[in-house]
Amino acid sequence: MRIADLIVCIAAGVLIVLPVLFPELLPGFKAWTTACPFLSGFVKFALLATFGESLALRIATGAYLRPGFGVLPRALAWGVLGMSVSLAFTIFAAGAPALLARMGFAHPQPVLVAFTVSLTMNCIYAPVLMLAHKLSDAHVERTGGSLPAYLTTMPDIAAYFAAIDWSIMWGFVFRKTIPLFWVPAHVVTFLLPPYLRVGFAALLSVTLGVILALAAHKARSR
Repeated sequence: MRIADLIVCIAAGVLIVLPVLFPELLPGFKAWTTACPFLSGFVKFALLATFGESLALRIATGAYLRPGFGVLPRALAWGVLGMSVSLAFTIFAAGAPALLARMGFAHPQPVLVAFTVSLTMNCIYAPVLMLAHKLSDAHVERTGGSLPAYLTTMPDIAAYFAAIDWSIMWGFVFRKTIPLFWVPAHVVTFLLPPYLRVGFAALLSVTLGVILALAAHKARSR
């Protein structure tokens, strides 16, 4: 095991055992998440989703970072997307039950509510999020992973759109990961207490990144 892998394992272990050793941290975390939903969404996604991309890179290439990877612009982009996730969770968590009530479900079961929230959100919001992330990745590559260049260079959105491999974006990302991974995963998300949902969603992005990286690595090794 490399030193970097050891550090990552130790850090992950510390994060896992902290709530067990110090249960008094949980009320503070809950209060912070509730009082600052957008800031907490920014922090959770900036840290966890960026780590997921770095972990996927480690699986694919053997290194957590590479020249041009752009950990800072990726973290910034994920943080902003995390704020949008917090907003979307608020909107769809309120709107889906209203939709069920309009359809005649006066007292729907929690699983039905969670499924409805997940389905509507993943059909309406998730493709926009995925496209925004894809365009941001293209801008990171164009600016060489530099945060100042990422912030000061005007993005060529038309060129970024034209460069997207739509056979993968539609045929795999939209058509397969949304119904097969994100919809069922977010059913679980919306069965959790509200203060845990955004953090769990960020962890899901780590999980999916690892799954995709392992699949790509296995395909290349055949």
